[in-house]
Amino acid sequence: MKKELFEYCLRLGDTSLIMSQRLGEWCGHGPILEEDIALTNIALDLIGQARAFLTYASEVEGKGRSEDDLAYHRDAQQFRNVLLSEQPNGDFGVTIIRQLFVSTYQFYLYTALGKSEDQTLAALAAKSLKEVTYHVRHATDWALRLGDGTTESHERAQTAVDDLWIFIDDLFDTDEVDDILLKQNIAPEGTEIRTQWMVHIKKVLSEATLTIPELNSFMRTGSRRGNHTEHLGYILAEMQFLPRAYPDAKW
Repeated sequence: MKKELFEYCLRLGDTSLIMSQRLGEWCGHGPILEEDIALTNIALDLIGQARAFLTYASEVEGKGRSEDDLAYHRDAQQFRNVLLSEQPNGDFGVTIIRQLFVSTYQFYLYTALGKSEDQTLAALAAKSLKEVTYHVRHATDWALRLGDGTTESHERAQTAVDDLWIFIDDLFDTDEVDDILLKQNIAPEGTEIRTQWMVHIKKVLSEATLTIPELNSFMRTGSRRGNHTEHLGYILAEMQFLPRAYPDAKW
């Protein structure tokens, strides 16, 4: 079970880490000053969550690797972040819809994890939930403003929903790791989280006059097996350059 718990912690930490890197790209480029600060603060929240989960992952692994080692010295195929988190920012509408989908997923996941038999995971989830509650509210408010706003904001928000929806199944994909930890009452059951997620998302999109696309193509999955889109490699190339180029550098 130690191996499975390590893997599960990576999934939690990596998703927050990569999402924080994406939001950090908005620093100095927000549409208004208030949102520039808001997105950067959310990125900082996610960095803190990533560090906490990756620190616990390193303790569970017991091989002497730190949270920095896990963040900066793994290749793309070793990362377990959900595919949505690595998608490009696009315009402000794309960023908001992506954040709505991921933050809502984290909200219900952390709520369930708060009841985990693993006391460390439960504590980390409870602490993270306080921040994620704001993230959901922020993304929800903006989704409503964009979707039910001007003709252009509505069209851009709808395009974002259409383009990002193919990654939704990846949020709730499960494997043997989930099954083993579920039996130990460590990880929650994914079906219930998906149901809760869908209720909230349908409500928000409906109020925002946005529609869920009817997809005839396959849904993208694979993050739990290390199968990512091409975008992750570019994120890691930038994020990991300094510690890999100068491994002995001290601040």
